[in-house]
Amino acid sequence: MDEHCIEAVELLYHYLDGELTDARRGLIQNHLDDCPPCFQAYDFEAELRIVVRQKCRDHVPESLMLRVAAALRDVEGDEE
Repeated sequence: MDEHCIEAVELLYHYLDGELTDARRGLIQNHLDDCPPCFQAYDFEAELRIVVRQKCRDHVPESLMLRVAAALRDVEGDEE
């Protein structure tokens, strides 16, 4: 894996979330267009997001929401 691949993979979630500048997004897009392994990683993550979004349309039990919220608070507390 070369330095461009490492950067593309590290920024993949930011790319998918639309959190990159237009210039950085263009660089990542160009890399994905020219690098089948990185495009494959992108394609997998993009497809996974679609599946999760479709499956998460159902009502989420309140007990699960409380457990997730508590876990997020724990993670935030660990980072401080």
